[in-house]
Amino acid sequence: MKKVGWKKIDWKTFFWVIMMLFWTFVTLIGSEFLVAFIITHTLPANILNSPLANAGFSIVAYLLTALLVIFLPTKIPKVRDTIKITKERLGIRGLPTWTDIGLAPVGYIATILIVMGLTLIFENFDWFNSNQTQELGYSIYMQGWERGIAFIELAIIAPIMEELIFRGWLYGNLRVKVPKPLAIFLVSLLFGIVHMQWNVGITVFAMSIITCVLREVTGSIYAGTLVHIINNSVAFYLLYVAGMMA
Repeated sequence: MKKVGWKKIDWKTFFWVIMMLFWTFVTLIGSEFLVAFIITHTLPANILNSPLANAGFSIVAYLLTALLVIFLPTKIPKVRDTIKITKERLGIRGLPTWTDIGLAPVGYIATILIVMGLTLIFENFDWFNSNQTQELGYSIYMQGWERGIAFIELAIIAPIMEELIFRGWLYGNLRVKVPKPLAIFLVSLLFGIVHMQWNVGITVFAMSIITCVLREVTGSIYAGTLVHIINNSVAFYLLYVAGMMA
């Protein structure tokens, strides 16, 4: 792949990048609202707050987002020539390697170090609360199979789908249009914004930078996905098992 220089960014490219980011944001948020609307109007009220229903909602919303974000643009004649869904663009070539597995804990440690640095900076602002708990729709009092369902959704399915959408499709297409540092920053910024919470946004922003870099190093999203799984698994343990974040 040819290196993209900063001088190659014209108004057409700028508009294309903005539309890519806007499309991803609107589709992700819109899918959640649409699925939530359908579920709340079809399922009995007494099971809407169950872990199984919440996991089902998240999975359907992710699948709808992936369908709309990744595949719908390929059906638009003037768009499909610039937006690809090849395995190379999505970063899913081959199978995970031992290198992917070995780089995952390194990437997680690097993420934590960046988060610590950003937190020290943002703690100087009154509006920033580093201890704010993210609302994930699950009760901290879950037990047994309920906790297992929540873990599968939060620590396995969510990382896989988010990496496919953000570091796979979105970054894979941006990196061929704009310089890679800019593509990494834009993807990471959007990833932080969609989480709609300052302290969580900083964490996922840092993680996105690392997972984008890992994609460049390994040529796939596998190492980054493992970093994401580790991050969410640790957060799940602290919130729903140890109760340290409650």
